[in-house]
Amino acid sequence: MNYQKHIQEDRRLVILRLLAEAQGYDLNSSILKTALADFGHHPGRDLIHTELAWLEEQGLVKTHQMASVLVAKLTGRGADVATGNAQVPGVKRPGPSD
Repeated sequence: MNYQKHIQEDRRLVILRLLAEAQGYDLNSSILKTALADFGHHPGRDLIHTELAWLEEQGLVKTHQMASVLVAKLTGRGADVATGNAQVPGVKRPGPSD
């Protein structure tokens, strides 16, 4: 696996986990940008929007636009992937120590 793919898969898992921990299971792209930095990821807002669109295509989140931010809400399937109870190619599977 190449390095960039590994980073992308980890970033997607972190997004799902952040949503799983959020009250109401939803966050906006601005908050996600800040929170991702705490986990060593520093994507721009455009990349976060791209990742959220991909996660939505996979049925892991639902999104809607609110002003200049995109709001993402975790789906049941997304929660399963975040906890490792389901696997989706393109999202890192959490390990026992994650």
